[in-house]
Amino acid sequence: MTFKEKKKKCDEERPQCSRCAERGLDCNYEPVKPRQRRKRDSAASTTTASKLALNSSHDLVAPGSGDSPDSDDSGYDFHHHNPHGHSQVFGDEVYESDLLSPLQSPFDTVSLLSYPLAELSTLSPIGSVACDLPADFDEDETAEEVTSHAVVHHGSKLPDLAMIAPCPTGSPLLEFCVPAFSEFSDRPNRRALVDHFCNVLSHLIVFREESGNPFQQLVLPLSQKSSPVMNAIYALASAHLEYRGVENGEKSLYFHNQAIQGLARLIEREGKVNRNELLAAIMLIVYYEVLVQKGRSNIVEGHLKGALAIMSSSPEPTDPTAIFLERAFRFYDVIAALSFGTAPLSTAPAAGCLLPFPPLGAPAVSALSNVDTLLGMATTLWPIIHRLSGLSSLKSELENAVGTGQMSSKIAVLRTELETTSDAIEVALRQWQPCLPSEFSPDDAVECIAKAHAKQAEAAKDSESPEKARLHSIFNNAMAYRHSAFVYLYRTIYGYSRSSPLVQSHAHAALVHCAATCSYEGPMSALLWPLFVAACEAATAEDRELARDAFVRIEKRQGMMNIERAWDIVREVWRRTDMSEKDSLLADVTCRERDGKSADLWRRVSEDMGVNIVFG
Repeated sequence: MTFKEKKKKCDEERPQCSRCAERGLDCNYEPVKPRQRRKRDSAASTTTASKLALNSSHDLVAPGSGDSPDSDDSGYDFHHHNPHGHSQVFGDEVYESDLLSPLQSPFDTVSLLSYPLAELSTLSPIGSVACDLPADFDEDETAEEVTSHAVVHHGSKLPDLAMIAPCPTGSPLLEFCVPAFSEFSDRPNRRALVDHFCNVLSHLIVFREESGNPFQQLVLPLSQKSSPVMNAIYALASAHLEYRGVENGEKSLYFHNQAIQGLARLIEREGKVNRNELLAAIMLIVYYEVLVQKGRSNIVEGHLKGALAIMSSSPEPTDPTAIFLERAFRFYDVIAALSFGTAPLSTAPAAGCLLPFPPLGAPAVSALSNVDTLLGMATTLWPIIHRLSGLSSLKSELENAVGTGQMSSKIAVLRTELETTSDAIEVALRQWQPCLPSEFSPDDAVECIAKAHAKQAEAAKDSESPEKARLHSIFNNAMAYRHSAFVYLYRTIYGYSRSSPLVQSHAHAALVHCAATCSYEGPMSALLWPLFVAACEAATAEDRELARDAFVRIEKRQGMMNIERAWDIVREVWRRTDMSEKDSLLADVTCRERDGKSADLWRRVSEDMGVNIVFG
């Protein structure tokens, strides 16, 4: 039986070991070679040589054929003769002759196992290697050597190879990012809709968001537990993108139908439903209908009636979400009444009772403290606008009573109510001024427009900070509402002629403020009603140019279909009035206007075109 089979180790006795004595062989020991240190000219030469070794692993020098690598005292040297010719040296540094490659031949497990384990993980790109062991390979001996090497080498510093080894590939998990809005949907196109709602659409319909957008803070969280709210958000965002020519894969009409069906199921549950979820879904559907409405219908009015019924059946809200939703519905209630010529469904708030609603986390004192998120600086003007919106239906009721020959007492009561209310509103409009923050003085709007038409609009905007420019836009928006309210009162309620100085002066002022709002590039939310009312009465080339410029800017910023339709109606109104003048029928038209029969030419144009406009 051989020593290998007996697993015996050479005792290294001198002059002859026991293994050679038993076999009758001559025992020779290889003389111990003196250690040699390689002289390094610089750190750069070592690095260069190491890089060459790394890039040319197939040209590695055979072990033992080159210079012996240097080592310090902590290294371990093993110089016993190996029949396979491998003389291994471990120290602080590893040179070209020491590098291993599993692709190089010859390659065996002895050379692999004789390296410290800490370095094998760096040198070997594979987890296991299949090798043919030599006939006299002693596993126990090699294992002891490896263990000894590992223990001794543990205290040594890292070899230079650690400095030149290839950089490990980063884990793909480190570069993995969870898609934005993945908590709302696992579909990329729907996540894109949420992104559009948050990063584009929600910013277009508020005046104030210095500490956050209320649609993101208050409405969006409701969608995670309410599918009708989620589908309404999808529908609104998708419709806005579709108008801009962007296809999303799922049509807005599909989401709208899903939202309506889900809303119906919520209503059937009656007392078991979250009130805010109901109102949020209805509000978003109203925004959707205003955006996409094509024909003449009362869908918006029907949704508003449902929302106000829910609001009236509940106690006064105290949480921010409910307060914000009610503010949004009361805004649209007034806008719908002005758009359709009907009475608002809600009662007008008392003077001084409507306070600005700030976004969550807004500072108590700031330049925007008097700015409402939905009404801007027109918060204190809104009760006046609310009462103004009810005059058209009151006037229609009076005209109907006169036309049908009803009792004179009823006619007298209606006439007195109309005159008294109209006079009170006119006085309130004259006295109203927006509440301006301290250290803010609005620029003269006429001067701003002069700069804009002289192609110096950037000078007006760049001379102010973004916060001041925003305030200028909000201020001019509120002033446009005030002057257009005068136009509505004189033209629609009093029945003044289009050429009346009162009508023309306020129409011009409203157009100037609308253009100034656009020039400062601040919020343009809710600007459509004052712009439309004033633009329909524009008689001069200057005023029409102001209206045209404002419509183009607003449509470009907001990107909503009702703005485009409103602009189409305005141009048709201009065309018809110009034709009347050319046909020498101006005198007859003026008489009819004084009778109040042609005060709202735009309504007849809208009816002829088969469209309804909601100025939201």
